[in-house]
Amino acid sequence: MTKHILISGASIAGPALAWWLHHHGFHTTVVERAPSLREGGYKVDIRGVAVDVVRRMGLLEQVHASSTDMRGAAFVDKRGKELATLDADTFGFRHGDETEILRGDLARILYDATRSTTEYVFGDWITGLDQRPDGVEVTFAHGEPRRFDLVVGADGLHSGVRALAFGPEEDYLRRFDAYISISTVPNKFELDRWELLHSAAPGRMVNVYSTARAADAKAAFWFTAPPLTYDRRDVDGQKDLVADRFADLGWEVPELLAAMREADDFYFDPVCQIVMDRLSTGRVVLLGDAGYCASPASGQGTSLALAGAYVLAGELASSFPEALPRYEAAMRPFIEKNQALAKTALRGIIPQSRAFAWFNTRMIRLMPYLPGRNRVLEQMSRPIREAANALELREYGVSAGDRAPSS
Repeated sequence: MTKHILISGASIAGPALAWWLHHHGFHTTVVERAPSLREGGYKVDIRGVAVDVVRRMGLLEQVHASSTDMRGAAFVDKRGKELATLDADTFGFRHGDETEILRGDLARILYDATRSTTEYVFGDWITGLDQRPDGVEVTFAHGEPRRFDLVVGADGLHSGVRALAFGPEEDYLRRFDAYISISTVPNKFELDRWELLHSAAPGRMVNVYSTARAADAKAAFWFTAPPLTYDRRDVDGQKDLVADRFADLGWEVPELLAAMREADDFYFDPVCQIVMDRLSTGRVVLLGDAGYCASPASGQGTSLALAGAYVLAGELASSFPEALPRYEAAMRPFIEKNQALAKTALRGIIPQSRAFAWFNTRMIRLMPYLPGRNRVLEQMSRPIREAANALELREYGVSAGDRAPSS
């Protein structure tokens, strides 16, 4: 009998899992709290084994066609003078077919590839999970209760499924005492697939970029701070918090903050990780950020979600009762290696002293002239490359001639 699986979350992990579950013959429902697919969002990387996952889905060409196509980045001082520049692949430490894409563009590609074979329910969410020997009775905020063979929490950092099945978020949160805000702003710099970075002051970084096919730009504010108390549903209050933190800075920061206040796609969250000693309990399992958020500082969240979706679906197809512990055993080393990147990366993103910021910028400026430049870049990129490839993808019955089943 075909198993019926419920996935909570329609961003990246959820639709990717839906694709693979359909490929393996499961019936899938995706429930998403937002009233429709969430467009836009920030840049995300697809690296290492995740590239192979997308290739096996037959979507790599489409993903490359929707890439950000960034040309490079420049570090600027408070007068806007360029201090150092890097080309995009060097700046992003990308190799071969690895690529960068806006989160919303990737979500749209995955949704379009699954909407004819997957039941999507928008504007609703799970409110209760009653686990029984033969399934899970699920209640919803708006819809009628339904029974499923398995429930997958792919609903992000603040996962409702995790809270229901495993307990409070604070029990699994690893904080870095840092925060990030991203929103769409007018492209007043007339950036063409280019980004600007300004180390505004110790503990603060401003990043502005515009990607291919985008008339506007994105502004990201990174800063360090002790744990802050705020209401996650109060967007205006979060905008006030960011504006207060950067209010005393020059360059173009005041104008960017004013544009941030007008943005309707404002995003704000702590830079943190979800660290759990187990990813499943009974017939409930976690996928992506809900179970192993690596934080935006790692740059690996999307790759973890895509790889995790492939492994979870494959293990479920191999043997349903034993699938969940095998999924966790396969993913655990991969998760730990990628989460380990975040702390080191964060020190480079948000310099904690003017001296470190000066040294970092100076090294970037001198990079083209350094003896053994390629060797230095190789050493810098090796931890990312090793983490991105620290998972061997089993075939799970997918042959070279059957990479993309018809939808």
